[in-house]
Amino acid sequence: MSDLDQLTQSLAGNVRHWRAARNLTLDALAARAGVSRGMIVQIEQARTNPSIGTVVKIGDALGVSITTLLDYAQGPAVRIVPAEQAVRLWHTAAGSYNRLLAGTEAPGPLEMWDWQLMPGDSSSSDPHPPGTVELLHVTAGELTLTVNGTTFQVPAGSSASFEAGTPHTYSNDGDTPTAMVMAISVPPSR
Repeated sequence: MSDLDQLTQSLAGNVRHWRAARNLTLDALAARAGVSRGMIVQIEQARTNPSIGTVVKIGDALGVSITTLLDYAQGPAVRIVPAEQAVRLWHTAAGSYNRLLAGTEAPGPLEMWDWQLMPGDSSSSDPHPPGTVELLHVTAGELTLTVNGTTFQVPAGSSASFEAGTPHTYSNDGDTPTAMVMAISVPPSR
């Protein structure tokens, strides 16, 4: 089974599990996530490879991290994620990408990401649930961070934190690659 097939199967089983654990119908999850019922059905039957935006919306609606939705290696209290198993969920032809490095569920979803943005590339995010916080540290280049319509420049060596319950965009307006590490903390689902 290929890595993509393994992830698709894991996503299917984990969405079914967490939907049942939250006592949500297909329609209720679709409404909370803002995706179609048909998409949820296709995901739960492992018939589609959804976009990162769709997976984020479903994770937010279920109150679990992307790591939990894609996890197929439930194991001991310490989990080592080898570099080759970091999950790349977004990329562009220019070479930009993000990778989910690690995550946990205690007390709410917490994820750590590795990002690279090539010159001219950007990635926009819909608002996360209220109370979600993002922390980022730029390791190379300069990040143009736009949060709720306000733009901030974050040069290499600098860090930023913000409440991510509003639209936000990561952009590289420079002429060299931008690299950053980011953590996202989502409050526990009620």
